[in-house]
Amino acid sequence: MRRPTDFEWVWTAYAVSIFGTFLAFDAFPLIAILVLDAGPAAVSALAAAGLAAGALVAIPLGPWVEFRRKRPVMIGMDLVRFAALCSVPVAIWTGWLTFVQLLVVSVIVAASGIAFRAASGAYLKRLVPPDELLRANARFESTTWTATVLGPPLGGAAIGVLGPAITVVANAASFLLSALSLGAIRGGEPRPAPRATPRLGDIAEGWRFILGHAELRPLFLNTVLVNALIMATAPLMAVLMLGELGFSPFLYAVAFGVPCVGGIVGARLARRWASQRALIVSGTLRACCSLPLAFVMSGAPGLALVLVTQFALLVAIGVFNPLYATRRLQLTPDDRVSRTLAAWTITSNLTTAALTASWGVLAHLTSLRFAIGAAGVLMLLTPLLLVARRRAPMPSPAVAAPRQLH
Repeated sequence: MRRPTDFEWVWTAYAVSIFGTFLAFDAFPLIAILVLDAGPAAVSALAAAGLAAGALVAIPLGPWVEFRRKRPVMIGMDLVRFAALCSVPVAIWTGWLTFVQLLVVSVIVAASGIAFRAASGAYLKRLVPPDELLRANARFESTTWTATVLGPPLGGAAIGVLGPAITVVANAASFLLSALSLGAIRGGEPRPAPRATPRLGDIAEGWRFILGHAELRPLFLNTVLVNALIMATAPLMAVLMLGELGFSPFLYAVAFGVPCVGGIVGARLARRWASQRALIVSGTLRACCSLPLAFVMSGAPGLALVLVTQFALLVAIGVFNPLYATRRLQLTPDDRVSRTLAAWTITSNLTTAALTASWGVLAHLTSLRFAIGAAGVLMLLTPLLLVARRRAPMPSPAVAAPRQLH
């Protein structure tokens, strides 16, 4: 029987952890509501504070990861998340759960996730030949969207039958399985150059490199802004559709769940369509799909509008994400990958938290439709960052070696 390759073990680790994450999608807000009787303000604070505080805690982790072997860091972060998440169902079953514990666990999971991604990007670049990076990233993207399609409905069914704690148990178990998969890798890893303690310059190096790079800087600004605007309008769409427009929770789940198939389609297209033009076209298309949501109406026409725009958005994202992730690794020197990825993720998380809070205030002062429309108008401007400079062509997947990463 053929033994899995090192990449297949890495992909297995990613697959089980991402399925666990989406299986437990919105588990903490549900626990806060159902177990602690938390109100809307407290639930929003839990989401925003966990994201922002986790990003701040992770700031020194980028240089710390850079100067250590990456696989042990990944295993360690998986085990930290496993232990933190296990504390929640234990506290629920013993009656000791508090809002503070949920917040602390959210911060730990967020910070550990940033450190894991920083290490995994550097490890993937060392593990996979340069001409197969796009295929590897496309495979991760397909897995993400498959988990997005299947995880929340299955998690919702599990919560309905067994309660919200069960999905947190499943999420914790997924990180344990991820750590075991990474531990099964037999290939060695060279030790990076030693560094006793991170210096202030080490911590800032990721941002300095990104902002000083002619191609990474606009890509960084584009992806951070687009992702934050999409996430900032998500709770507003929930209030608009479930409240003002009277959609049932089932139809709301259909409206945003079914189009996730588009992400799988896009990820497969990205394997064949590797070029700067594809990056620009998909980045432009994803910027055009948010404004129509400000005009969603009740009933079947409104549902159809959301389904069409979300499907187009997710096809574009499915193409764009592996292309930009591959390009980012190609342009980043090996000795700066972890710091660069950590800086990227920290900025993205902080921006998302800030815009989510700001758009909630904007919707309160104006209206839901105005806030959603304002985000859509800003999104229309983001492709200008992608065409700001002439770039070197991306390698074509046609030159990839015979070994297939699928």
